[in-house]
Amino acid sequence: MGACVSQCEGEDGSAAAPVKHVHQCLFPMYLVKVSDFLEMKGVPEPHHILLQKGLLHQWAPGMRVIFVSHQWLGSAHPDPQGRHAEALRSTLQGMLDGTLQVELDVAYDLGINFGDFVEYTRQNVLSGYIFLDWFAIPQITARTDGVNEESTKSDAALAVQSIPFYVETSNIFLALVPELKHHDTGKCCNYTSWLSRGWCRAELWCHLLSDKPFTQVIVVYSTKESQFMFPRDWQENTIDEGDFTVESDRHVVKKLGEVALEHKIQNLSSAGQLNLYRFFLARRSKMLGEAPTTWEVESFLRHFKFDFDSAISDKSSMSAVLCATFAGDVAMVQFLANKKADLNVSLHGLEPLGYCTGWNLLMVALESRQSPEMIRALLSLGLDANSATFEGTTVSCFARSPEHVDELLEKKADFHKAGVPVGLVPLVKVADTGNLETVSKLLALRCDPNPPMDGLGVTPLLSAVALSRGNPDGVEIVRTLLKSRADPNVASRQTGMWLTMVGVGRAKVALLGREFCSPQTRSVATLPGATPLLTAAAIGIEEVVELLLSYGATPQANDRGETCEFLAAANGHYNVLPCFQTVSV
Repeated sequence: MGACVSQCEGEDGSAAAPVKHVHQCLFPMYLVKVSDFLEMKGVPEPHHILLQKGLLHQWAPGMRVIFVSHQWLGSAHPDPQGRHAEALRSTLQGMLDGTLQVELDVAYDLGINFGDFVEYTRQNVLSGYIFLDWFAIPQITARTDGVNEESTKSDAALAVQSIPFYVETSNIFLALVPELKHHDTGKCCNYTSWLSRGWCRAELWCHLLSDKPFTQVIVVYSTKESQFMFPRDWQENTIDEGDFTVESDRHVVKKLGEVALEHKIQNLSSAGQLNLYRFFLARRSKMLGEAPTTWEVESFLRHFKFDFDSAISDKSSMSAVLCATFAGDVAMVQFLANKKADLNVSLHGLEPLGYCTGWNLLMVALESRQSPEMIRALLSLGLDANSATFEGTTVSCFARSPEHVDELLEKKADFHKAGVPVGLVPLVKVADTGNLETVSKLLALRCDPNPPMDGLGVTPLLSAVALSRGNPDGVEIVRTLLKSRADPNVASRQTGMWLTMVGVGRAKVALLGREFCSPQTRSVATLPGATPLLTAAAIGIEEVVELLLSYGATPQANDRGETCEFLAAANGHYNVLPCFQTVSV
């Protein structure tokens, strides 16, 4: 499995007690105290300066560590203007004094209680240390007299190779991704660009596949907005498909992810966490960028820990048919169905992995991006192409490729009708979590980009904008909808039961104050009158704001009187404010 025993020295120079880790420590892990970091000002100083000042501490077991992952904002310096450092200081201070709440995006509300982790985070910040590569790794670009370049190169290389170990030993993983311009290229650096990088994905995997009690990831979008990462953001952004500056890194870094995943699967098996074990075993091939495994029956039963009878009758969160579906094993699904396994399963217990209670097997297959052959097999076995969840999200909403659309159309799936009571047409859901090719396919089928407003009152364009962060196709999906004459000025309007929900949300915000309400409450309170431009301002995506303005979007307030400028500032997204200064209303 590649496990090793770390021998990094503690601060007193003595060898730390041997601890078994998956990854190797080839260079000491240097850290800065949170309390010292909060006192720093301006542009971050490099490793050798902090070492001279006595501000670096070598890691030892028992130290509480916050690993900060970020994208460099310059070629020679990661933070030439100190803006990342400023955002990080504000975030950590907010966590300490309670003025900043880490939340889950309302669009991904999975009913998970993060209360324990929030307090765990605060305690780690209170007495913690920071790992930041600029602080921790000797940098050749930060030259000083008397430094031996060959030695610096060697130390830096060893430290870089030790990053998976540094991640593994850290208590908290924090992605620092406020939208800022790269100092040299002028390109936007944000959550989407950070998530596209192969090394960042590897850091994520080493954290999320570790044996820590808490493996959530905190994503810092601004000084006022931090959220927990949606689980499938990392599952669907595999290392092998990441961007690497040095192409030869791809194979090496992919191997790190493979070692971490194999260790995770083995550890879950040993710990008896059967549902999680089965999930990661089933998803192993997909996560490693490999072709789906076609299991022999005996091998499937043995590896997934079923006897024959339980494989047919099991109703757990990861039943045999779900294991085979997540694994992409069409033949095994057909075999289980022929042996009378129940295919009419209702998903439950997988919310922490990003899969909602109540989805059926066909929805799971579509959402997990299974092959057209799998979708065809499930449809031929009798699953309904027009079934829906209890709130009215239809199977067609889950299509994630043009091929999915074709298979569903063969069984007369309706791609135009809104589900009841939620009132969302399939294009709304495909536009927010799908890809450009699938959106284009639905538009080619004459799906209306301006459907009648009903239920929750969300249009495809509003939905696409709201979930554009982290979606590599997000901006182009918005552009494609606009080119297809999606109206950028349609305001959200609710009907039926959703009017009551909105009324309750607005009352809570009025009584308690916006900053003291949950993201769900704030979202429903601001939904009436929401436009794509208001939403883009609220999440701080400058390219989307400019794109909407270029297509005639007008800055208008929502029903609570909140303007684009107000929502941007309230969430700390000051980068988009200049976009509205030259707009005449």
